[in-house]
Amino acid sequence: MLELAPLLVSALILGLLGGGHCLGMCGGLMGALTLAIPVEQRNRRLRLLLAYNLGRILSYATAGLLIGVAGWAVASSPAAMALRVVAALLLIAMGLYLAGWWSGLTRIEALGRGLWRHIQPFASRLMPVATLPRALLLGALWGWLPCGLVYSTLLWAASQGNALDSALLMLAFGVGTWPVLIATGLAAERITALLRKRGVRMAGGLLVILFGLWTLPGPHQAWLMGHGGGHAESGHSMQHNH
Repeated sequence: MLELAPLLVSALILGLLGGGHCLGMCGGLMGALTLAIPVEQRNRRLRLLLAYNLGRILSYATAGLLIGVAGWAVASSPAAMALRVVAALLLIAMGLYLAGWWSGLTRIEALGRGLWRHIQPFASRLMPVATLPRALLLGALWGWLPCGLVYSTLLWAASQGNALDSALLMLAFGVGTWPVLIATGLAAERITALLRKRGVRMAGGLLVILFGLWTLPGPHQAWLMGHGGGHAESGHSMQHNH
């Protein structure tokens, strides 16, 4: 689990700073979910938003579990090294996207348009949302909306070669998107303004890029492991001599 910790942190950062992109996809729906509810019914509005986003996040985790099975099949084959390289490059690409330096990930969205064409009519029938079950189901359907950032994160999660790990990474990514979308639904401008600041997005993007570079297979990993191992051996030798 400790090895998964930095990956979970990366997934959270991707979700948190990628929330701006999610606003373009779900921002209108956030408004539609809450417009019909009077401002004084703030608790009801919050419950509907939480139910919708819970459904959306569960759909991400489900997709992670399903694609993680495919990733496991590839990871146990000779193509495992290539999968690791692809995962690292995707992380770098997502970091560039979050920092605002490259938006090529949005082209991946075309992959899911066919599926969404079949799902959208069912999602539309759930509007307007007046109950928690409807909000939960709408979120579960809306989670399959074509999104380059979600698709890229899915491919990265699948590269871990473990279906459960893939599901956990997608769950962490989904949790990361909560603050922006819920704040938007509640008209909390300060939070959304902070997460949209260029400096914050660049810092998060750089962190993801650095992690992507570190995960690329190569001599740098052996050097880091050897460097740490060298210190450990040195310390052990000193204790033995003492």
